Amino acid sequence: MNFDIKMFTLGPLQNNSYLLWDKEQNKGVVIDPTFDSETIVAFAKENGIAVEKILNTHCHFDHISGNATVAKFFKAKLFINENDYELLKNGVSLADYFGLDIEPSPEPDGFLNEGDKIGFGKCYLDVIETPGHTRGGICFYSNLCLFSGDTLFEGSIGRTDLEGGDFDAIVNSIRSKLFTLDPKTKVYPGHGGLTTIGREIGDNPFLNGEIK
Repeated sequence: MNFDIKMFTLGPLQNNSYLLWDKEQNKGVVIDPTFDSETIVAFAKENGIAVEKILNTHCHFDHISGNATVAKFFKAKLFINENDYELLKNGVSLADYFGLDIEPSPEPDGFLNEGDKIGFGKCYLDVIETPGHTRGGICFYSNLCLFSGDTLFEGSIGRTDLEGGDFDAIVNSIRSKLFTLDPKTKVYPGHGGLTTIGREIGDNPFLNGEIK
């Protein structure tokens, strides 16, 4: 159940988007395609990777701005958590508020919930619901790899001052769900550098009581 990971840091907000693919069958998924996702499409096409699914950890405009691009080139299906559906629908207007233009996202092909498994080739990701940054925030986990979106960062957590944000909820999500994972789990966040669960348990000031 081995898969390869390619991280792309793209766009004006320096988002991390991830392409994952099954090494044997070259079938893949894209997590949080952002601005300039033509770069992701080009890499996938050059390497013969068939992108079957688009997964959004949450639906803030910078994490969905490449949905249309990837969906158009690969006929990929889109999956989100239903609690972020309104954010998905309002993506264009929210981006415009920040002075940015995005193409409207396609409608989701399905909704993801706690415990669901998302398959690509012989590989799969487990869905973990982590509300707090948004109401419908989710993470994806497999093989000691966690794709945390804007829930958990290196030394930080997602902001909670936007619509749907809840500080107590995000801290509870991280402590009760993410911090129960193996400490060796590598964390692939929506912005910034990679980290590990063990490092964040020991050093994250938002989660050890230093910042409230």
